[in-house]
Amino acid sequence: MISPDIRNLLARTSPEGGVTAQGWVRTRRDSKACTFIEINDGSCLRGLQVVADNSLSCAGLYPKILTGASIRVMGDLVASPGGKQAFELLAKDLEIIGEADPAYPLQKKGHTTEFLREIAHLRPRTNLLGSVFRVRSRMAHAVNTFFQERGFFYIHTPIITSSDCEGAGEMFRVTTLPQGSTAKPEADFFGKPAYLTVSGQLQGEVFACAMGKIYTFGPTFRAENSNTARHAAEFWMIEPEMAFYDLEADMTLAEEHIKYLLRVLFETCGEELEFFNKFVDKELIARLQHTLDSPFQRVTYTEAVDLLLKSGRKFEYPVEWGQNLQSEHERFLAEEHFKSPVTVYNYPRSLKPFYMRQNDDGRTVAAMDVLVPGIGEIIGGSQREERLELLEAAMIAQGLNPETYRWYSDLRRYGTVPHSGYGLGFERFLMFATGVGNIRDVIPFARTPGHADF
Repeated sequence: MISPDIRNLLARTSPEGGVTAQGWVRTRRDSKACTFIEINDGSCLRGLQVVADNSLSCAGLYPKILTGASIRVMGDLVASPGGKQAFELLAKDLEIIGEADPAYPLQKKGHTTEFLREIAHLRPRTNLLGSVFRVRSRMAHAVNTFFQERGFFYIHTPIITSSDCEGAGEMFRVTTLPQGSTAKPEADFFGKPAYLTVSGQLQGEVFACAMGKIYTFGPTFRAENSNTARHAAEFWMIEPEMAFYDLEADMTLAEEHIKYLLRVLFETCGEELEFFNKFVDKELIARLQHTLDSPFQRVTYTEAVDLLLKSGRKFEYPVEWGQNLQSEHERFLAEEHFKSPVTVYNYPRSLKPFYMRQNDDGRTVAAMDVLVPGIGEIIGGSQREERLELLEAAMIAQGLNPETYRWYSDLRRYGTVPHSGYGLGFERFLMFATGVGNIRDVIPFARTPGHADF
């Protein structure tokens, strides 16, 4: 039986019973009788050892097989006498597909993630980044499977929009007008100001109020001049919207979503998880398993503030009702007080965007954040305001023109229903799932202030 960690390396089996493997050279080590070559094609973490006898007719190629070169090897797969691998490939013949310059920067040594970001076109060939992006691929598939199994429809919302979902104004302008132009917006390509989207939520609500349950999964953009390890100018968001869902149902789905993704992570990414646990975060597997096994606790924002004030802990950011919970507050709740995932709900009205449903107390809205150990907030959502008068009043209070959002208000004029949704930042989840501490290292090509290479 072929070990699953090298099965993908084998391109095909010949009628004679031999196999062909192809990939990029990780290392080459010469001995008197033979040459040992490790190759990997990126489909799995572990490479395949090739043993090439010096008597082969292709032996003259060995000196050209440098780290980074691509080769194809034909031979027999046999049990390995060494303890480092279960199988090895005894070469009968090999060919060099593409030579590598001796200056290839990914030699067999440790590289910092900062250095690897400078060569983002080569970093997927490393163990770390290759593992991250295999996990990213499998988790993206799991996201779609989670919603499809529950009767959700996948909707593609626009990347270019005229609506500011969050009302914060941190949007990238899309224009064809020359720099410094004083032309009116009507002269621009779309005849009005247009921006890269910060969220597909508002457009997603359109389809939820027609098709019941939908989700969006696509790139979003935020023109926030922040260089922290948790922020990027371009990132991917998962945003389900559900008609006839109240806040309680919204929170339940969000908690189920996290647990589902973790189950798939353990089922399909075991090798990568072991690697991350060994080299990135030695507490990773235990923390993820604890999150999977623990019931999510729920607490109101007001109760959370009381817990923080009574904790006796001196936080960097003072705790006060009406202020946003900072990461240190969220992590205290999840890691130290509850020692489990926790969902905080009913936030102050002043902290949240116009579309969140006002509670009867007049001070809070039906908003929720899911907090997990090790990272803090991982999901944010709310029940949406379905009452037209209150929605338009909230727009005015936040300095928005209700006429600009008339299409959105129409959802309340024509058959309004209670509805809810949330947003899961895909990169934020990947940081949680891999233990990798910087968002720049879980997205293929990071876009941050001053950096938009490739």
